[in-house]
Amino acid sequence: MKRRRNRWWIGGTLILVIFALLLVWEHQTSQSAVGTSTAPRNEQLTYAIDGDPESLNPINTSDRWGLTVTNMVYSPLIRIENDGTHKNELATNMTVSSDGKTLTVKLRDDVQWSDGVPFTADDVVFTYTEKAKKENGNADNLWIGDKPITISKVDDYTVAFHLPEPSAAAVNNVATEIYIMPKHIYQNEPDLSVKELNAKAVGTGPYQLMEYKRGEYLRFKKNPTYYGGEPNIDEITLRIISNQNTMKVALQKGEVDAGMVLPTDIKDLESAPLTIHPYSENRIGYLGLNTRYPGLENKKVRQALFYALNKDDMNKAAYLDKQFYQTPYSVLPPQNSFVTEDVEHYQTDPEKAKQLLQEAGVTDLHLKLAYAASDPAQAIQATFIQQQLQAIGVDLQLIGGDGTEISTEMRDPNSKKYSMFLNGYIMGDDPDLYRFLFHSTGSANYFKHYDEGTDHLFDIGAVELNNQKRHEIYDELQRQLVDDAFIYPIVDNKKVLAVNKRVSGIDEGKLISIYTLEDWSKLKIE
Repeated sequence: MKRRRNRWWIGGTLILVIFALLLVWEHQTSQSAVGTSTAPRNEQLTYAIDGDPESLNPINTSDRWGLTVTNMVYSPLIRIENDGTHKNELATNMTVSSDGKTLTVKLRDDVQWSDGVPFTADDVVFTYTEKAKKENGNADNLWIGDKPITISKVDDYTVAFHLPEPSAAAVNNVATEIYIMPKHIYQNEPDLSVKELNAKAVGTGPYQLMEYKRGEYLRFKKNPTYYGGEPNIDEITLRIISNQNTMKVALQKGEVDAGMVLPTDIKDLESAPLTIHPYSENRIGYLGLNTRYPGLENKKVRQALFYALNKDDMNKAAYLDKQFYQTPYSVLPPQNSFVTEDVEHYQTDPEKAKQLLQEAGVTDLHLKLAYAASDPAQAIQATFIQQQLQAIGVDLQLIGGDGTEISTEMRDPNSKKYSMFLNGYIMGDDPDLYRFLFHSTGSANYFKHYDEGTDHLFDIGAVELNNQKRHEIYDELQRQLVDDAFIYPIVDNKKVLAVNKRVSGIDEGKLISIYTLEDWSKLKIE
């Protein structure tokens, strides 16, 4: 009996040891998913994002998560609020000369970079000079026609922007939403067109990027010298979870503190300790066509495809209720101050679609649609588009992939990998900002759409100072872009942020387009 009891004791001990090792392994595995944070649970926040940033370089980043990181680490001179008003950040004042060709900006004199070096006009001149170089990949808004806007230092805390000619668009946009970089850190970078710079990120924003593990997480610690006041939370981790269901479960279990969800997810989250925050981004979610893809060079074919589609069915399936979306018809969002409804609406008409294909002499059309596999709304849209095009005899292959990789592929002016793609944009209120997408020289002209008439309207609209005439120009521009049928606006959907109830300060941080929050320093953990 004694030996039997010993065997039971040894066996039980082994089970306990194995169980303890499994707990340690599970804890280490969980920790590895969010980095090597040593901050207590009540001093760190985890925000789930659905993919890697396309670029971490403030000069050329233009994707949602790249811009989110940029907004956490760096600061602009002036910020555009959701209602279109301007808020000074690194700037204190901006004046325009009587001839409309010089903008003078006064700067704050109490700001330090996160390494303790003072912020000055030299940093602003450096940033704008580099951003205006077309070879660095994102210069569109700093050119008027074929001439760049230049910048000079007036004194340590004053800069002057010099416009080649008066421009309403430049006055509205030149000092806004361009994030300033420290000259002393980046002046020796060998190439400022790359997606990730060699130097460690140094900024004036509320947080410092400490670690980035592609496909897993980005980890930040607070910047104690932030001019907006020391952040309340010590560490923030952006945890990359590409699968929407996995992210929803992580929210329910409290493994992440915040994440974007769909209206279709809200009911499933009712029992979790979460608050739900819907908000508008003035976004256009769209179907884009590659006009250089064989068969899509013909405008009649493109128009035929659009007449076959039904965006109302797509939106009801993806967003459930109109409280979560609006239906756009122009390339500008429904709330844009320049939008016109006087454009072709492409109301669903399969017979007209078939007739246009017949007129174009097209009888056997095979196309490929790329969409972000991690985006449930895009998956729904892709399925509807496939079914609706099938009804007019068009064969559509669906290709789900990484959204960032698809955007990178479509940026290539010679790419014919995909004939169609789903994407979205948030560009701001001034229509000149949309030249980035629709002008022949636009650095995000994914559609390969080149048209002298479109370019001319963009060019004259940018420099027209009479507001009524600007509206007339942009009305005509919208009609022309929609008629050319290379972009099919589907939805202006609200974002829905789910946040653990232990987190407060969302209203103070201000929910905002693209960046999620205007100021992450205002968040608190109860």
